[in-house]
Amino acid sequence: MAFMGMQMAGSVLALFGWIGVLIACGAPMWKVSAFIGSNIVTSQTLWEGIWMTCMVQSTGQMQCKVYDSMLALSSDLQGARAMMLVSIITGIAGLIIAFVGGKCTNFILEKRTKAKVTLAAGVILIISGVLCFIPVSWTASMIVRDFYNPLVVNGQKRELGASLYIGWGAAALLILGGGLLCANCSSKGNETPSVKYLLNNPGGINSVRSSTTKTYI
Repeated sequence: MAFMGMQMAGSVLALFGWIGVLIACGAPMWKVSAFIGSNIVTSQTLWEGIWMTCMVQSTGQMQCKVYDSMLALSSDLQGARAMMLVSIITGIAGLIIAFVGGKCTNFILEKRTKAKVTLAAGVILIISGVLCFIPVSWTASMIVRDFYNPLVVNGQKRELGASLYIGWGAAALLILGGGLLCANCSSKGNETPSVKYLLNNPGGINSVRSSTTKTYI
């Protein structure tokens, strides 16, 4: 029962992490205007995402524009697009595999095969989390580097947007959920038959003895 709870907890955490990756990928708040200096206009706020830019007025009006050319983007945004999409694809694949190999489902009847499928799902979810963590951290490092670069004018400096924090949280949930699935499978692999089972099934005692003898041989 504890193994089922661990598996469900890992799947739920991974699901929330995958939803966070979707939000971080679609929200245009990777880079936000930095209000520094004496001549900065604070009535407008610029949001830059990996798909579009948005200009938010102090009155609450917002105008967004999709990037005209992908090749005109910076290297960090181009890489972020690719890795975030791959993270979303691998994440949904890992969730589907985890559901198929779940203890409460009947898609696979053999326990060992179920354990292997769940282990594969955990590894895929961890990869999805890493693929989300890399572009978010890469973009954040570029923002911090340009912010403290004296050669960059104040009007072009940016600060960390909310999408980056959502991406970090989503990556952590995916990695934690995948780790729980992997830990669940490793615990199952070390299970031994209970005493009650061996007493009620004499053939089980012989099988355990034979396996032990083979191990020593």
